[in-house]
This record gives sequence, structure tokens and C-alpha cells, in this order.
Amino acid sequence: MKLRITNIKQPISEGDELLTTRIANLLGLEKQQVASARITRRALDARKKQDVHFLLSAVAEVEESAAVRLLARANTHVEAYVEERENEISTGKEILRGRVIVVGLGPAGLFAAYQLAKHGYAPLVLERGDAIKQRANCVERYWATGELDEESNVMFGEGGAGTFSDGKLTSRSKDVRGELVLHTLMRFGAPEEISYVAKPHIGTDRLRGVVAAMRREIERLGGEVRFRARLTGLEQKDGRVTHAIVKMSNGTERVECAALLLTIGQGARDTYQMLLDAGIAMAPKPFAVGVRVEHPQGMIDCAQLGELAGHPRLGAAEYRLTAQQGERGIYTFCMCPGGSVIASASAKDEIVVNGMSDFARDAENANAAVVVQVYPTDFADHPLGGMQFQKQMEQAAFRAGGGDGIAPASTLGAFLRKETPRGFGGIKPSYRPGVASCDLWRVLPPFVAAGISEGLKAFGRQLRGFDRDDAVLTGVETRTSAPLRILRGENLESASCAGLYPAGEGAGYAGGIVSAAIDGLRTAEAVITRFMPPTKMG
Repeated sequence: MKLRITNIKQPISEGDELLTTRIANLLGLEKQQVASARITRRALDARKKQDVHFLLSAVAEVEESAAVRLLARANTHVEAYVEERENEISTGKEILRGRVIVVGLGPAGLFAAYQLAKHGYAPLVLERGDAIKQRANCVERYWATGELDEESNVMFGEGGAGTFSDGKLTSRSKDVRGELVLHTLMRFGAPEEISYVAKPHIGTDRLRGVVAAMRREIERLGGEVRFRARLTGLEQKDGRVTHAIVKMSNGTERVECAALLLTIGQGARDTYQMLLDAGIAMAPKPFAVGVRVEHPQGMIDCAQLGELAGHPRLGAAEYRLTAQQGERGIYTFCMCPGGSVIASASAKDEIVVNGMSDFARDAENANAAVVVQVYPTDFADHPLGGMQFQKQMEQAAFRAGGGDGIAPASTLGAFLRKETPRGFGGIKPSYRPGVASCDLWRVLPPFVAAGISEGLKAFGRQLRGFDRDDAVLTGVETRTSAPLRILRGENLESASCAGLYPAGEGAGYAGGIVSAAIDGLRTAEAVITRFMPPTKMG
């Protein structure tokens, strides 16, 4: 019989080959009564530096009579295990009048298109950027020279913005589709450990291959993916979307659609404007902005792991810090162990920064965003007011950097003293194409600069060395989440246009790779349960 066992303490020095023995000892069984076991979750417990260990959950095959006795004891850490299965989705009966179109090939669009293709809907996927190989070349050219391709960059292209990130797969969502997301990623090349580590990540190097493999499967299943294809307009009749206007390199096409899944990224500002002009209901929402901070990864390891820093089983240490300034939260966001700060702009008059790590997380510096909450009362009372707030910060950073992709940067000490640094100390800025020394108080909105200042001081009290004078601050980080929400109803359709399904991070309904993928799956299921697939209509 299979049992799920939780709260298994495993010393750092102990290998997984002893898992069945440890479970048998924990349960008071003979070793031969536990036939096999596999880890389903591994979390590091470093709360006490003198006793750093792993806490495991596992599924074990236990001799049936022994398992029955264990379950009868009502131990809160032992329960019967039932295999999880993917839910069956019943297809609808409404006839498709046109194609099912997915706009955007980030996590939401990728998983929505995959689900639709599996069920025979042959979706048309529109992605304004390039396929991953060409896109990576465009990104590298920008990082090396400052020459930006406004259609194919860190924000636009196959895989979405998350493809150039740490590839974090943590999510607060309790939706059972989260497991499906992880197992699908594993099927297409993600490492098996993402299914059980407490804070899974793929890394940008591995995620690129996974994304491309999923897209090829969508095409094999009958889907059509068009790159350098941008949605520039919608046609509506009787309150329903009827056609999508698509601009491509060889001209413009008008495509009839029965359902349009709007899985755009938050960088698609021209698309937001087009939707507003088309009467699509949207509303501003809170988000957060700030800068990236860099420290030596070795310092973070020592602060978090003590004498176990550098242990091969622990990898690069992480952190998540929070503080408060009045009603505003200040917090670290998207921490990238052993990574780099990257140029993420999508327009030539802007500077935007983000963080990225490879799977190994073995670069010299750690980085994270330090951000301050922004509320709709902080900007113009308009659906696109938050977008304009972001853009003004990005343009100010562009002017301070002087052009060619150069970002404004400071040392932490100079920032706290409100002055321009005279240079950088022991921590080399990782941002490419390069940085310009700057007083960041002249770039950031006053309440944002003040919040970051208070946050840095508070974080120095929480994590030893965080507020060191030579830590590097690079600005600006503005794309933590969408500044608006495209309103939709309980059936996931737009509140103002039937047949239009806003989904994912750019629509304001997700906050990372997994949550966006889950929302894409939910939206695809809404279409599947409504419409008959074209393969059954003949």
C-alpha cells in the first residue's frame, strides 16, 4: 500500500539512497517492510544555524498489514496516498465560427495553446517576437551593444519575459493544475527535481529548450504558430469579437475568430492602448517599482547557511525580506541567486532592469529587486495611469544612463547619503551593456526613493551584510506585475466583449510562470467546455 509521509528530517550529509531506511526507522518498521520510496517535497530548514537539515515529504510502498496499522494510529504525518490524475474535460456543443486564436506565447499562452491543441482545436498562436533562437540573438545583441529590437527582446518573443529570468516555479496558488504545469514542463525537458524541491526553478538556460519543445508539440498536434505577428485591432459585432487584425512582416491579415485568448505580456503597451480604444473594459491595479540590488553570492550563503555555506547539496542561498513604511509595503522580489541584472527594455527610450540566473546559479553575484508598493491613488485616474507612471520612470532612467542601453546605478552607501557614487567597490555591476554612476534619488519618484532607503536599512537588520556600503543598486525595476487588469467575468470572458478571454500576467490575473500557466489552462478549458472542436464538426 502506498502512504504519504511528511515531516521526515534528513541530515544534510545523508544521501537519498538511505530514504527507505530512514522512513522505516521513523515509522517503527523493519527495513524490508518499506519496499520503495520517492521524495515529493524537499525543503531546507535553516532556522537554526547549528542544525541545518532537510524536511522531506515522500510516498512510500509499505507492506499492507503494516500500512493498515499505521493508518489506524491516526498519525498526522502519515496518510493513504491516492494517485492524482489529470481531470477529464468535456467538450462543448457550440459550433466554432472562425478560429480559436491565442495572442502571446508566454506561459499563459503556451499552456493554453498546448491544452487546446491536445483537444483538437488547432489554435492559431500569434507572437509579436521571434522564436527562441532568433530572440536570444536579438537579446544578446542588445546586451552587447545597446542596439534594441523593439519587437524581439526580453519582453517579447517565444516563452515570454519569464524565459529570461531565474525560471522560478514557486506559486501561492493551490490550484491542482499547478502539478500538471510542473509535470508538463518535466515532459519537455525540465529537471525532475522541480516536482519535489520546495522552491523549484529551471533557470533561463534550460527553460529556453523547454519552451521550444512545447511549441513544436503544439505544431505537431495541429496548432499554427506565427512569429513576428502582432495583434493591432479587433472587430466586434453585437458585443462579440468576430475578427482579429494581425500585422506581419508581409502585410496585414483579417482573421475570423470564434474565441480570442488574450495572453499578452505586460510590456505590450500599444496593445493595451488598442484595447482601450476598442472599448474593452479595464481598470488600474496596484503594483510595485524599485531597483535591483547586488551582493556577493558568497556573502548571502554565509549569512543564510553559516558554516554550511558552499555545501554541494545546498546550492546558492536565497532570501526574501519585507518591511513597512506607513501603509506601503517594501520587499525584495524575484531574488536571483548566482545570477545577473539584465537589460529588459522594450522601447528605445526606456531603461528597465530585471534579474536572471542559469540553472546552476553559479555566477559571482546575487541580485534581487527592492520594490515599493504603488497604488492607483499615486498616479493619474485613468485605466492606463499606472502604465504611464512606469513609463515615466523608465524614461527618466534612460536619460540618466545617457542612452545605448546604459542603466543608472549607485552604491548602496551613496544612495543612502543621497549622492552620486565616485565608483564601485568590491562588487562589480553585472548589468550589460553597462552602468553610469548616478544619484538615484534624481531618477526615482520621491516616495519610491524614500521607501527603498527605509527598506535597505531594515533589510540590513534582517540579513547580515545586506546594507554594506558597496552593494550595487541598478535602476529601474518597474515590471513586477501588470499595472492594470483587463476585466472579465466568472466565465473568464471579457466583461465588455464576448469571445475575448483575457488571461495571464499581462491581463492582471497572474504573478509568475506557474500562476500564469494555470490561468492559461483555465481559460483554454473555458473555451473547450463551450465549443465543439473543429475535428468533430465535419
